[in-house]
Amino acid sequence: MKNDLKVRVEEALETMRPFLAADGGDVELVSITEDMIVQLRLLGSCKTCNMSEMTLRAGIEEAVKRSVPEIKSVEAVKS
Repeated sequence: MKNDLKVRVEEALETMRPFLAADGGDVELVSITEDMIVQLRLLGSCKTCNMSEMTLRAGIEEAVKRSVPEIKSVEAVKS
């Protein structure tokens, strides 16, 4: 179950990567917690972009929740 969840989250992230890469950024799946929170690490220009919180909420979180409705939220973790 957990592995299937990870695959589905990664697939959702793949749909967002071209948009992130266009601005020199990327995202890495760190973990999925027991309470269904996806933890991501922002990479490249996404780490320092002042719009990264909006991208996380309006873009990445929406894509993940649309593809994997069991996920409650998405959060960025510091490197």
